[in-house]
Amino acid sequence: MDQKQATEILEHLLEAAHELDEAKAAAAVLAEQDEDAASLKALVIGLNSELLGLMFDRFPDLMPFEEFPAISSGLRWDEVKLGPSVTESDLDGIIFSFLRPRPQKMALVVLLAIKRCEELGLPISDEAIAARLQILADSDRIEGFGDLRKWRHSEVRLKD
Repeated sequence: MDQKQATEILEHLLEAAHELDEAKAAAAVLAEQDEDAASLKALVIGLNSELLGLMFDRFPDLMPFEEFPAISSGLRWDEVKLGPSVTESDLDGIIFSFLRPRPQKMALVVLLAIKRCEELGLPISDEAIAARLQILADSDRIEGFGDLRKWRHSEVRLKD
């Protein structure tokens, strides 16, 4: 295989990787309820990384980014169950305390919010915080840039 053929194959692999990423996110949500879905998630992750790994090992100059932008969480807000000690308003207050007018990495905001929740003794996961950020962006209360499920490759900020 030459460079031109590798480039063409890579385009197809990246399209497939995107679809596998979607499957991984769906399987992650189902994995909480079903052992078979956990196996599917592991299979999808392995297939995705193995295919791309082989290509980039042989043609490292084709790597379009330093790190593959994978979905960090596929949890949706309607799937989140808040404990009795926390309300949406409480969580929003924590999240908004870390948002700024300039865009910040989604991962940073999630990290800061989860640390604050831990300090307050609130039983909230990082995925729940990310799901809340997603719904805040979807409802136009904040601005999101990129696919917010990919925490290290997306950004959020306060609306003007």
